[in-house]
Amino acid sequence: MSDALHIEARGTPGRPAVLFLHGFLSSNLQWELHRPAFDPALHWFGAELWGHGGSPAPSDPRAYTAEGYVAAFERARRSLGIGRWALVGQSLGAGMMIRYALAHPEVVSALVLTNSRSAFSEVGPAEGNPTLENVRALDLRALPVHPCHAKRFPAELRVRMAAAADRADRTALWRAIQETTRSTCCRDVAAKLALPVLLVNGARERAFQEHRDFAAAAIPGVRVVDLDAGHAVNVECPREFEAAVLELVSSPE
Repeated sequence: MSDALHIEARGTPGRPAVLFLHGFLSSNLQWELHRPAFDPALHWFGAELWGHGGSPAPSDPRAYTAEGYVAAFERARRSLGIGRWALVGQSLGAGMMIRYALAHPEVVSALVLTNSRSAFSEVGPAEGNPTLENVRALDLRALPVHPCHAKRFPAELRVRMAAAADRADRTALWRAIQETTRSTCCRDVAAKLALPVLLVNGARERAFQEHRDFAAAAIPGVRVVDLDAGHAVNVECPREFEAAVLELVSSPE
């Protein structure tokens, strides 16, 4: 279906259900290192952004807004037969997970966030306001966020993630810049979260630390785990990330 995100089911049915969402220019490979820990402990689902990995690139720009993603996640939950699930959002995915948790609190048990300036920065215009033609002509590997630049990733995983990023749909990337990043800022609604929230912070990413402090003060009852990692904290500190996630989602409600 053109309106269905690609969602990969993993793990063990009957265990706590968790939806994972990666960030810009990533894919479900973002979570590859966690299979040994999560497969026996969780019934987990990896969703891929429009035009990333196995997801299509819808022509309707509304699909790329936070509201469009929230609707797609909820369609997926019903299709999968999941009653309630926890959410994990990485980078750009964090803001959409917050928006989904606020829109459907009755089906969300807990929320895990990683470094995400798009979620906690002030809303502003798209950087440089690129046109579709600009994005089509762009060398994706020149972007600092391209996985090929991830020095602290395992080498084999970095190669696979970089190849997947190269295949991302250019129109979907443009829509992400124009629509998604503008609608996923949650700075003004963070205080409305009323569920268990974990922020796993990559402390090496200096540009995020002011947003880490904002989230720590704004989100009621949030637990912050600071790790010696950069933006992709789950890849750089996989065992510590797994421990923090499993402690949250496996706790009795």
